[in-house]
Amino acid sequence: MRKPIKLLDVVALTKDIPEKKLYRGQVGTVIEIHSSTMFEVEFSDDEGITYNLLPLSRSHLMVLHYHPVEYA
Repeated sequence: MRKPIKLLDVVALTKDIPEKKLYRGQVGTVIEIHSSTMFEVEFSDDEGITYNLLPLSRSHLMVLHYHPVEYA
């Protein structure tokens, strides 16, 4: 079972969204939770300038982890 996506989680795209010029592997931050399956994600460059902001479904996202994760 996947853990819920939380506010400020760092996520990566799992699918291309060419109409928004976003591609699999691009990294963003969850800045708002619309529901358990819809999240507002901000994509920024290395200088912190936002280049895209859009709602995405959980099926388009993968949470990135910086430490070992234990699932119950």
